[in-house]
Amino acid sequence: MGTENILREMDEGVLELSFDRSGKKNAIDRPMYGALVDALDEAASDPKVRVVLFLGRNGDFTSGNDIADFLNPATFTSDSPVMRFISAISEAQKPLVAGVEGLAVGIGVTMLLHCDLVYAGRGARFQMPFTGLGLVPEAGSTLLLPAIVGRQRAAELVLLGEAVDAEKARDYGFVNEVVADGEATSRARAAARALARKAPAAIRLSKKLLRHGEKTLLEETIARESAIFRERLSSPEAAEAFSAFAQKRKPDFSRFE
Repeated sequence: MGTENILREMDEGVLELSFDRSGKKNAIDRPMYGALVDALDEAASDPKVRVVLFLGRNGDFTSGNDIADFLNPATFTSDSPVMRFISAISEAQKPLVAGVEGLAVGIGVTMLLHCDLVYAGRGARFQMPFTGLGLVPEAGSTLLLPAIVGRQRAAELVLLGEAVDAEKARDYGFVNEVVADGEATSRARAAARALARKAPAAIRLSKKLLRHGEKTLLEETIARESAIFRERLSSPEAAEAFSAFAQKRKPDFSRFE
């Protein structure tokens, strides 16, 4: 299923990768992560690909990890598709651009921190609900988010886990520009094509210089987050959160210390 839920289109040096899982708000499951990794690996070695553009279909970017996958510990082992996807976007040498409409939740936010340009529709909503699931953030976000938005704002996003709108995301610095609803795709596509027309080696080297100082710290942070994330998946708090999700009720963490 994953391959057809990740749409690939190539045009003017831009590889578009679109989440397309109707009825699930584009939630990403293991096969979809595998398809993303394959596409990013091919893009890295294909000189015709100058830029990778992430988009969402069906009115949303992505509602994040498929909750069902949280119940399978193998989903988050070091060689799993999700961890390989995180490695691929964190190590990408070519520019990554995103156009966000509707929901961007969990990995739908943390992956944006690895993108070089992000454009959002006015009605987009961004949420990192990890603590509400008894989990911790991933994808190096505990390093990247405070660096971009500041420590207190990062704490607001991570600890409270409440959704923020596109205007606030832009003010916080992890969205470049807010456009009218329905126009994020075209705006992001235009920016991606503009990048694709520039000198490719100069673009890659400039991106490398911009991110040089964070490389080692980012690798260490991703590894540390992943280890704690895997532990949290089998925690009593996470069990309560997943049970509450399945029963469509609010989790009750009152008995936990």
